Amino acid sequence: MSLDKTLHERSNSTCEICGSKNNLSVFNISLTKNESADESALLCSTCTDQISNPEKTDAQHWRCLNDCMWSEVPAVKIISWRMLNRLRGEGWPNDLLDMLYLNDDELKLAQATGEGLDEEDKIIHKDSNGALLANGDTVVLIKDLDVKGGGFTAKRGTAVRNIMLVDNNAEHIEGKVEGQHIVILTKYVKKSN
Repeated sequence: MSLDKTLHERSNSTCEICGSKNNLSVFNISLTKNESADESALLCSTCTDQISNPEKTDAQHWRCLNDCMWSEVPAVKIISWRMLNRLRGEGWPNDLLDMLYLNDDELKLAQATGEGLDEEDKIIHKDSNGALLANGDTVVLIKDLDVKGGGFTAKRGTAVRNIMLVDNNAEHIEGKVEGQHIVILTKYVKKSN
């Protein structure tokens, strides 16, 4: 069964956050683009748009978190945690955060976006030009790099597709060059459009 069908069946074709039945689509909570039912939720366009664009967040819309945070679906609990942290300044989310339980793996996944951290504590990956990098981006090497233990040199201009950010170091990303998985310093790459 496809992921879309699985989520429609699980949610009874309603947004798993606010309960809307309009403009539903699959929303993946993982930075690694892991398309599993546990790491995906069926959301309406309003929820998806506000999650993806923090400047559009309407605190009143998210009062629905009071109900959906009790879901047994990991993705729904993680979205709830992230949004409650984003809305902490409103006051009411703080009590809900105190009640919300996430196991260690869920909490790690919830924190992967930096939601809930102070700005100075967030790990932000930027390329050599200062452009923000995200998991799944394509970057181009701007310098020939000797690959230690690989026995080859990654040439300038080489495209590295589907990169992964190293979550505890803003200067490191991971990717495959010539079929070998390597760690690359962000100062030696530029984001490809």
